[in-house]
Amino acid sequence: MHTATEESRSPTIKMLWFQGKSMQLAQYSFQLLRRNLSASKTALPVLTLFTKDPCPLCDEAKEVLEPYKNRFILQEVDITLPENSAWYERYKFDIPVFHLNGQFLMMHRVNISKLEKQLQKLEQQGAEG
Repeated sequence: MHTATEESRSPTIKMLWFQGKSMQLAQYSFQLLRRNLSASKTALPVLTLFTKDPCPLCDEAKEVLEPYKNRFILQEVDITLPENSAWYERYKFDIPVFHLNGQFLMMHRVNISKLEKQLQKLEQQGAEG
C-alpha cells in the first residue's frame, strides 16, 4: 500500500526524468548544430525573395533554386503585408526580386550564372576568413 507521501513523490521523479532526457536531447542537438556550424566555418548566406501570393514567377523561381538550396537560407518577404509596404512600393511590378545578404541580386527570373558567381565569392571569403 502506498502512502500519500510516496504517491506525491512519484510524479516529481518522473517529471525530473523527463526533463533530464529533454535536456540531454537539447544538449545533443546543440552539439550537432555547433559541429555543423564549425564544419562549414561560416554561416550560410541569406537569399531573400520578395514575393506575394499568388506569384507564378516566384513559384517557378523557387523550383529553379531547388538544386542550390543547401548553399543559402531562403527568406521570403510577402510585399503585400502592411509591415512591408516600402518593399511593395519599390517592387510591386518587378517580383520576384532577390537580395543576397541584403544586397540586390536579380529580379523577374533567376539568373543562375549571377547567383553562382555571388555564392562562390561568398564561399571563398568564408574559406579565407
